[in-house]
Amino acid sequence: MKKKNVNLQDLNTQEHKGEHTHANPLGEDDGHNHSSPESLGKLKTYLPAIFSFILLMAGIGLDYFEVSFFKDWVRIVWYVAAYLPVGFPVIKEGWKSIINGDFFTEFLLMSIATIGAFAIGEYPEGVAVMLFYAVGELFQNAAVNRAKSNIKALLDVRPNEALVYRNNDYVSVNPETVKIGEKVQVRVGEKIPLDGILLSEKGSFNTAALTGESKPDTIAKGEKVFAGSINLDGVIEIETTKEFKDSSIARILDMVQNATARKSKTELFIRKFARIYTPIVVFLAIGLTFLPYFFVDGYVFNEWLYRALIFLVISCPCALVISIPLGYFGGLGAASKNGILFKGASFLDEMTKVNTVVMDKTGTVTKGVFKIKDIKPIDWKAPEFMKYLMAMEEQSTHPIAKAIMEYKAEGEDFQASEVTEIAGKGLKGTVNGKTVLVGNKLLMTSNGIEVPSATDNIVESIVMVSIEGEFAGYVIIADELKDDAHQAIKQIRESGISKIIMLSGDKDSITQQVAQEMGVDWAKGGLLPEDKLAEVEKLMSENDTKVAFIGDGINDAPVLAASDVGIAMGGLGSDVAIETADVIIQTDQPSKIAKAIKIGRSTRRIVWQNIGLAFGVKAVVLVLGAGGLATMWEAVFADVGVALLAILNAVRLQKMKWKV
Repeated sequence: MKKKNVNLQDLNTQEHKGEHTHANPLGEDDGHNHSSPESLGKLKTYLPAIFSFILLMAGIGLDYFEVSFFKDWVRIVWYVAAYLPVGFPVIKEGWKSIINGDFFTEFLLMSIATIGAFAIGEYPEGVAVMLFYAVGELFQNAAVNRAKSNIKALLDVRPNEALVYRNNDYVSVNPETVKIGEKVQVRVGEKIPLDGILLSEKGSFNTAALTGESKPDTIAKGEKVFAGSINLDGVIEIETTKEFKDSSIARILDMVQNATARKSKTELFIRKFARIYTPIVVFLAIGLTFLPYFFVDGYVFNEWLYRALIFLVISCPCALVISIPLGYFGGLGAASKNGILFKGASFLDEMTKVNTVVMDKTGTVTKGVFKIKDIKPIDWKAPEFMKYLMAMEEQSTHPIAKAIMEYKAEGEDFQASEVTEIAGKGLKGTVNGKTVLVGNKLLMTSNGIEVPSATDNIVESIVMVSIEGEFAGYVIIADELKDDAHQAIKQIRESGISKIIMLSGDKDSITQQVAQEMGVDWAKGGLLPEDKLAEVEKLMSENDTKVAFIGDGINDAPVLAASDVGIAMGGLGSDVAIETADVIIQTDQPSKIAKAIKIGRSTRRIVWQNIGLAFGVKAVVLVLGAGGLATMWEAVFADVGVALLAILNAVRLQKMKWKV
């Protein structure tokens, strides 16, 4: 995971490495926002196409008006001059491919088709085919740059420096040199350089780059802050908990980079298809040129060569090879913009097939943080009762004790002494000279204290208190549902998921209560990691069942790995769960699951629309071309025109609002 820099050009290289290469022969605009020299560079990229277009239009005009000087060698030189700015780079790329052992590329197809058009005197058409191909390349490049915009945004928020407290002063250093446990200062408007714990009383942060949420996030002292967040209010201090290479922003960059290298089955099939399809087309074109000599009366070589050249232009697989990867890239970018990270295009496809959602409870649909749900004192006022309880729990580090200590009681706090822990039962000690017991029912009954029968029907965690041998009351502690938990279930059902299941390691009574409140189909609690795995494998063994499992803990890692699609909560989730999962929800919001399904389905729909469009139009024009009913102009539309339409269709993924 140690990657100091993520190069966007490397992403593009990964996209095509070892496969059908689709470089931009006219030079590639990297899409970065630089000053005026970069703008001049962009103009320079378009100049060859502009120059060729002007010469082509002028030449067609001179032909139309039959200008006297525009004949013979003057006409040939004119169109050659129009052809070379856009044609020479393509011929050069085709030659490089041949030297590298890749004979059948679109560069070779375009070179043969346009040079052949010149050979039979169809100069304007030869220039036009190459010009429109070059324009298609420029449009493709612009679309790819747009699709990469979310990754560039991540690169922009990558922190460049950290103010670390060393030798009694804050010094500016590279974030990669900061160690765990060091104190870092962050000023207003600066980026958090590393993951850590907030030392200041509170802070307000823009976490849009990490979560896709534009709403500022307010963090209290002792809570986690993440690298890449922007400090919005006052100078703050944090204590680092991770090295830079393991921080949230570095992890996101790594996952997005690797996602571009993981192809979908559709994408891999199209690329393999193009490698077989292209040589077949070349040999068919050769056959179309020469075979009619043996079967057609009045065979004219130039006429059949022209038909073969049209056939070659139409057959170029540009629309497929460009638009399909671009469609998946657009889907990955749209998802990351919404705080959802797919680890590859293949998981976009898998998400569309899911019909059963299995979810963990704690940390997935609940906040994973205990809170006081109810206080039930008996013959005591609540504030005084809580002071006795808090004095005892102050000695404990248990999560339930931390929840109790958040209670705010007026007046002076009580102090406990002689506190001892009774294994499996609770605590015993002295507060204000009185013997106090704090724990479960077993602690009470073993000390001869009668517990009200009303507590038997409570499924949540209960902390019971006795003072001087008398039952003084109890506190109900519960894990809160996440704010969007109910919304998540509703939206998952609306997305067409037939079955929603909850599996939890928490006790079954609590699991059933939460499941009933949320409205899931069935639930099971008290499960060990191997029990969860067994339940999910049982589901996956059923015919036509595709399971997505959502979890956040280390104990969920085996199930995340085994399920058809593993989805991890990226904020609260453990590193093991995040590394194992196929999809990461950066915001920890279960409602994003329905959005992930929708993005996957929209991406797949657009990809198949492009496949249908490309094959449909090409098939029709191929037949017309072979029969002599289509000219080079129809061929240009069937190739470049369809490619442009496919690109525009794929770009729609970046503009969708993704409301669910």
